[in-house]
Amino acid sequence: MDNRTVGVLGGGQLGRMFIESANRVGVKVIILDGDSAPAKQISAHGDHISGSFKDAAAVKKLAQICDVITVEIEHVDTQMLEEVADDGGVVVEPHWSTLRIIKDKFRQKMWLKDHGVEVAESVDLEGLGGGEEGMVGVCRRLGFPCMVKSKTEAYDGRGNFVVKSEEDFARAKKALGDRPLYAERWAEFCMELAVMVVKTKDGVKTFPTVETVHEDSICKLTYAPPRNVSRETAQRAQELAKRAVAAFEGKGVFGVEMFLLKDDSLLVNEIAPRPHNSGHYTIEACPLSQYDAHLRAILDLPVPEHGLRLREPAVMLNILGGQTPDSHVQIAQQALESPNASIHLYGKGEARPGRKMGHIVVTAPTLSAAEREMQPLIDAVDAQKGEPKVIPQTPSLSPDEPLVAVIMGSDSDLPILRPCFQILTTLSIPFTTRITSAHRTPDWLRTFSKTASSTSLRVIIGAAGGAAHLPGMCASWTTLPVIGVPVKATHLDGVDSLYSMTQMPRGEPVATVGINNSTNAALLAVRILGASDEGVRERLRVWMEGNEKEVLRKDKALFEGGWEAYLEGMGK
Repeated sequence: MDNRTVGVLGGGQLGRMFIESANRVGVKVIILDGDSAPAKQISAHGDHISGSFKDAAAVKKLAQICDVITVEIEHVDTQMLEEVADDGGVVVEPHWSTLRIIKDKFRQKMWLKDHGVEVAESVDLEGLGGGEEGMVGVCRRLGFPCMVKSKTEAYDGRGNFVVKSEEDFARAKKALGDRPLYAERWAEFCMELAVMVVKTKDGVKTFPTVETVHEDSICKLTYAPPRNVSRETAQRAQELAKRAVAAFEGKGVFGVEMFLLKDDSLLVNEIAPRPHNSGHYTIEACPLSQYDAHLRAILDLPVPEHGLRLREPAVMLNILGGQTPDSHVQIAQQALESPNASIHLYGKGEARPGRKMGHIVVTAPTLSAAEREMQPLIDAVDAQKGEPKVIPQTPSLSPDEPLVAVIMGSDSDLPILRPCFQILTTLSIPFTTRITSAHRTPDWLRTFSKTASSTSLRVIIGAAGGAAHLPGMCASWTTLPVIGVPVKATHLDGVDSLYSMTQMPRGEPVATVGINNSTNAALLAVRILGASDEGVRERLRVWMEGNEKEVLRKDKALFEGGWEAYLEGMGK
């Protein structure tokens, strides 16, 4: 499809998954890394280069046989990348200047700040000689606790030290050694979020916002979408990520990690100029993966924004090395029992404690369903470490997150809705019920309707009598399908409610069933859910077969016993 050759500095798991994407569209990738690098294991050609991606001569050799060079890790020789880019023979993406800025974390922070991107306050310790006296003064001003960090060669928590009091300075200096250091004000965050950003020749676009859970400074879990985060906050995170990445030159995928603070504000923590651990979920959960998007962006191929959407909620679990050399294999074997789990092992040989050996992604119609399926695997990874830790699950309104909301204008509508509740219960459809009036509680109805699509809800059933504005008003404030149930009131036998629901103006549809027919409302909701959930379709099929058998039973009784006996039996 594309006859250009892409060179990659680094051949670890990110390079491996990048090659998987490139192979599917026939793009040749050449890796510069050691002979046994995970990426080389799945690419059978003889042009890969053995050596260090920090070695200038090896980088130059790669540039001579590639059209585009990209990176799996930012800690590379940017001086040589500048030289090969200036020679004009190879394109470096993202731009070498971006890699040079980002790989120095203090310089990265200052660059973002200068471009109006919100970051934590940071102070250079190099001008103070990096000694304890300078550190003490800076950290006193920033307040305790604060972070002392290495500017370079820092990742997965390596090169970071939490300074909780003046007594910690000697330990920080010993732990961090002679690295160039800076201090950073502590961010009182309630959650860590991440956004994968795609920068193309046409502009900047994003994958959805996700929640990340770190353990020992390593990303352990990713939740897509994030738990208990409003749609507005998720959108603000995407906009912040776009602004951050727009400050840098070059194309490709960038991982933007950020803090959600207790006051609901956001700070960018750091940026990775490449695919990132927090974006692994995209392989299964999005039409295009972060690796597909990176390849397309650096080759100027189309990256449709719709391809970056979340098709289904997902949870990603990193398989970190445990206490035994085969700990990751044991986890993968257990994951094979999970019907919705996708397993990725990285080909790194024997496990070491804390080493990233692979990951697992579970997708499901709801985030809570994905969490439940993933929990045994989380427990297994924790058991391998010997220190079980509890990851809190998403609180929900019922044992499962509701997929259907049944709303009514008054509790007097409850008897009419009983058959609806019975159908949903019989077919194991989690639902919630609420009372809200279009006329008596318009603000509450508006709030409920506008936020419904950012929850687990997929369908809304609205029952109302009289003027029956409830489902129509709800439909005007939500993108979810709304099903109206006209309720027979004291006057006009419910025909007024039926007309009110069916005569919605163009652009504001309400699917309306017969008067008092909440049974059909429930079944229509089930069919909507079943369009994307095979399990729901199967339960509905079994239920419909039961109806068929019941009708055939009645036909047989009428035919064999006659109408008189049948009517007599009905009267009993």
